[in-house]
Amino acid sequence: MKKHWRDVHGLLLLDKPIGLSSNQALQKARNLYWAAKGGHTGSLDPLATGLLPLCFGEATKIAGLLLGSSKAYEAQCVLGVSTDTADSTGAVIDVRTVPELSDEDIERALVGFRGKIRQVPPIYSALKRDGERLYQLARRGESIEIEAREVDVHKFDLTSREGDTLHLHVECGSGTYVRSLVRDLGDALGCGAHVSALRRTWVEPFLSPEMTTLDELERLAAEGVEALDARLLPVESGLIGYPEIVLDESDSQKLRQGQRIRLLREPGTYMAKSAQGGLLALVEAHPDGTLRTLRGFNLGPPDAQN
Repeated sequence: MKKHWRDVHGLLLLDKPIGLSSNQALQKARNLYWAAKGGHTGSLDPLATGLLPLCFGEATKIAGLLLGSSKAYEAQCVLGVSTDTADSTGAVIDVRTVPELSDEDIERALVGFRGKIRQVPPIYSALKRDGERLYQLARRGESIEIEAREVDVHKFDLTSREGDTLHLHVECGSGTYVRSLVRDLGDALGCGAHVSALRRTWVEPFLSPEMTTLDELERLAAEGVEALDARLLPVESGLIGYPEIVLDESDSQKLRQGQRIRLLREPGTYMAKSAQGGLLALVEAHPDGTLRTLRGFNLGPPDAQN
């Protein structure tokens, strides 16, 4: 049967299951919604579960903003075993004896991975080189040199431990690989380590997310698209960190037509809304008193916006 895609606009806070890539999870959700356009906001490894914000329709215009947001994870780390992927899906490349470690020993090692640090991403990652994913090159056995890059680790804490298994809490900026943090922590402790379980708990600005599983989506799909659409957040929910500007009808129309408008505001980025409350655009206020559209949204009247 030919699929009849529909216009769907909004954000879905998906609880990604283990074993699926982010794109596979996106496509399953998109097919359930019959959404004409969809995207995700940053890859989660197949091993990982947890929050994967999905963007449908006009919400795809802010996917890049969410990609650069801070994120939080709960990670399980096994000491003494290193793998080529730095997680439990890879081949074991080294086994070492775990020394006697106190919580204080582990804390001293963790301190070195907080703040702005230089990190080498895993060879098996979705980063691209010459148009190909690194994991594709690695699977072909090609030699890959990866440069270290600066990442920002806000928190890297030991929450509990059972023998050689550590439970870690991580809060970090965009581009940080938890697998690399754990790999490097293992090296700092002198025994190696890999991630055995990983869950993403929030992505800014969704700090207390109510997530929906794929199983729940399938049950809702059986009830109809109205039940599915009720799980969507409005596009503006991904922009709540930006201050609002409310425009009158004349300026709203100018903005829709791509014209600059004059409106004295402190320089910065704002969420522009119509007097009726509809989201119009993400705009930049310039020192000369003009507003320039960064991303315009074609969402219709407020009652048509998810």
